[in-house]
Amino acid sequence: MKKKVMLVVGAGQISMAIARRIGADQKIILGDKNINNAQTIAKVMEEAGFDVEAIEMDLSSRSSIKKMIDKGQEYGEISTLVNGAGLSPSQASIEAILKVDLYGTAVLLEEVGKVIAENGVGVTITSQSGHRMPALTPDEDRLLALTPTEELLDLDLLKPENVKDTLHAYQLAKRCNEKRVMAEALNWAKRGARLNAIAPGIIVTPLALDEFNGIRGDFYKEMFAKSPAGRPGIADEVANVAQLLMTSAGAFITGSTFLIDGGATANFYYGDK
Repeated sequence: MKKKVMLVVGAGQISMAIARRIGADQKIILGDKNINNAQTIAKVMEEAGFDVEAIEMDLSSRSSIKKMIDKGQEYGEISTLVNGAGLSPSQASIEAILKVDLYGTAVLLEEVGKVIAENGVGVTITSQSGHRMPALTPDEDRLLALTPTEELLDLDLLKPENVKDTLHAYQLAKRCNEKRVMAEALNWAKRGARLNAIAPGIIVTPLALDEFNGIRGDFYKEMFAKSPAGRPGIADEVANVAQLLMTSAGAFITGSTFLIDGGATANFYYGDK
């Protein structure tokens, strides 16, 4: 019997929290570049009663993305997308961050948008970092939103020589994610589907722990300590927002990005210096 199908990209704590919240009645295809990560998360979810299949998947590869879509379509229509994959500034080079976080996400939203079922929904995880970079020009924002995916990395503002460091690359990628969500939401709407983004702050995950122990660790710890919340968030708090966006309660929401950072960005701009 055909089922609704959820594609989950990135076998991390945020992806799992969202999938557990809304994936009970769906076939879940869980993809990660590290198949061991995917199999570990799949096992946890299967033991909780979810129908999950783990596959190896590379977000930076269009062919790998299309293979994941093909695998999902073996079971039914693609009705849900959760994209929680990405590289942090402490994990990779400028080029790798732009290839995975920026280009890969753009391709994923484009390819899933071609097949998403009517009343389908998608959410991609960006970051508060996209809100911390100085404003781009309207023309630069438009280029990030609308440049054909295979030409994105050729844009002048994304050439490695014009990117200061891996944090700047990450910020550019997350700004691009938000602009692509706005543009792709219009394409998804032609199929009767919705697409949004969530921009978390410091959420306790293995990736965040890498950051805490990396060269910017003190900066990140100070960031959440000075925020109004006074603490990092947890994955289930991100899933709370995803549940709103991906159920009928959020039927009027598409093309939007929701910042969930305990007030850290507010403090960054307007807090005591």
